[in-house]
Amino acid sequence: MSDILPTHPRAESLRIRERLADGFRAGLVAPEGLAAHGRGEAFDYILGEQTTVQARRAVEAAVAMLLSARRPVISVNGNVAALVPSEVVRLARAVDAALEVNLFHSSAEREEAIAGHLREHGAERVLGVEPKFSIQISEVHSNRRKVDRRGIAAADVVLVPLEDGDRTEALKKLGKGLIAIDLNPMSRTAQAADITIVDNIVRALPLMVKTAERLSRKSRVELRKILKSFDNSANLRATLGFMFERLERLSRG
Repeated sequence: MSDILPTHPRAESLRIRERLADGFRAGLVAPEGLAAHGRGEAFDYILGEQTTVQARRAVEAAVAMLLSARRPVISVNGNVAALVPSEVVRLARAVDAALEVNLFHSSAEREEAIAGHLREHGAERVLGVEPKFSIQISEVHSNRRKVDRRGIAAADVVLVPLEDGDRTEALKKLGKGLIAIDLNPMSRTAQAADITIVDNIVRALPLMVKTAERLSRKSRVELRKILKSFDNSANLRATLGFMFERLERLSRG
């Protein structure tokens, strides 16, 4: 990784880009993942590269859903593995969720590289890389249809960070609870999910870990109360309102 001056106004953004570039060179990230990150980064500029009040509310509800689930699963792609490997492992441990590698641009080599990277960061078990446990979800029309029958196929709640809309909609039709992390509040993923965290994953995951450590002491009744009080559509509208107001302020100089 090249030296990045901490005083550079885009220092954090540059560090994130280098993590993705390193992930690409290590075989974790697909070329298309680099483009997808750039698209998300544009929305992060509008947010002011900050975790909003709305995102914090969504994190609270998301963690409550994961802790309330019987069989939660966290889906991991190359960008997630490259950007937040330690954090996603810690979150899985905190909410007792399985980790499953699931890729749009899939290959056995990439799947195993991602699983190995997660193990290097503390994961004890990673699903989605053993062909004998693989099944296909007919409702999904991309390579993401291939899932682990012990993981996403059997899950009641799935966290789908950095996701494509097709699979989110398909998993919803199968009756699974869906949590998304998506910087675009207008995407199909954001609109289809039960809970959408509109935030950069490098901020959202550490916050989810801290929230899980706090909420793990709550009773199921208290967790259900948090979930019942959360309205994803209203939260997305509030997020858009925040973004529009910020754009208007910027346009006025």
